[in-house]
Amino acid sequence: MNDFNLDTIRLAIHLLSVCIWVGGQIILGGLVPVLREISPEAPKKAAARFGQVAWPAFGVAIITGIWNIVELEGTQTNEYNVTLGVKLLAVTLSGMAAFVHQRTPSPIMRAITGALGLVAALVALVLGVML
Repeated sequence: MNDFNLDTIRLAIHLLSVCIWVGGQIILGGLVPVLREISPEAPKKAAARFGQVAWPAFGVAIITGIWNIVELEGTQTNEYNVTLGVKLLAVTLSGMAAFVHQRTPSPIMRAITGALGLVAALVALVLGVML
């Protein structure tokens, strides 16, 4: 059995924050049709509230991700570094798409950036598992 230590805590916090960021997008996306039935403003209000939870989680994921990289410094292979680089691009794309998604008035742009943000987050998740 592995010891419970700071590595366990670091990884658990990282995974929890990723679950909130990625899983929250999936849940909110699934709720949008029902929220629209309740009120045309309900999806916007739910998304704003979600952002109050999701953005701090995204920040925590970034901080713990950097912490993970620092802890593994010098032990990675070239393959690891390439995977990590692609993951970091996906994380960046996810955050940028979500940022634009929240601020654009265009329904088409919201659809595109919402989908792009989620797909990028899922790619980052899978690459993180590979690491």
